[in-house]
Amino acid sequence: MKTVLFKEATRGRANHGWLDSKHTFSFARYFNPTRMGFGLLRVVNDDKVIGGEGFGTHPHDNMEIVSIPLSGSLAHKDSMGHEEIIKSGEVQVMSAGTGITHSEYNANVDQDVQFLQIWVFPRAQDLKPRYDQKAFDFTKKHNDLTLIVSPDSEDESLWVNQDVWFSMGEFDDKQSKTYNVRRKENGVFAMVIEGEFEVAGTKLTKRDAIGIYDTDSFEIKSLANNGRLLLIDVPMD
Repeated sequence: MKTVLFKEATRGRANHGWLDSKHTFSFARYFNPTRMGFGLLRVVNDDKVIGGEGFGTHPHDNMEIVSIPLSGSLAHKDSMGHEEIIKSGEVQVMSAGTGITHSEYNANVDQDVQFLQIWVFPRAQDLKPRYDQKAFDFTKKHNDLTLIVSPDSEDESLWVNQDVWFSMGEFDDKQSKTYNVRRKENGVFAMVIEGEFEVAGTKLTKRDAIGIYDTDSFEIKSLANNGRLLLIDVPMD
């Protein structure tokens, strides 16, 4: 087993007043040649946008984009004709493919919205753009992982054009689980959303992350109540 640690304090940061964004990997003005991604996982941005503000219309292409609101609500509008509100507990997927434009705004004026925006390289270039979103009830599998994104809508998850599996879970203190990596060619990026965990023998606190590869499985243990964990099982090349 091999691991690479991404401590919260080592992330890049861009604070524009209306937007406070932290970057696990190189993004925009933050560039670190040792932080260009983990396998085909290219971007993990932790964004907080104040009330009524947001990202104006901008383009994307040839990327699988997953957005996960952690608190508040996000207003989305795109060139495919979608106008949606994505709330905490929901997940949004968007295949940029041959090219799309979209905007993202805080849907509320009186509270912040905090969300993860995650980019994964697709399995092929210039695919047809697509959009989907879904609400997930994480209480149904408390102290376990819920599959939220997969290549084939397994367990009623959203799907994207890559052999990648996103799982999230909420855990009480001292709960443990063995995670089995989905494909031999994959590694797993694990990020603590809330609480404290021991993942593959490494203690992680809020917004710490670890990349794990060259193994078939590893252990997860929650070290506090109200823990939330995100796993991204992603091809390494």
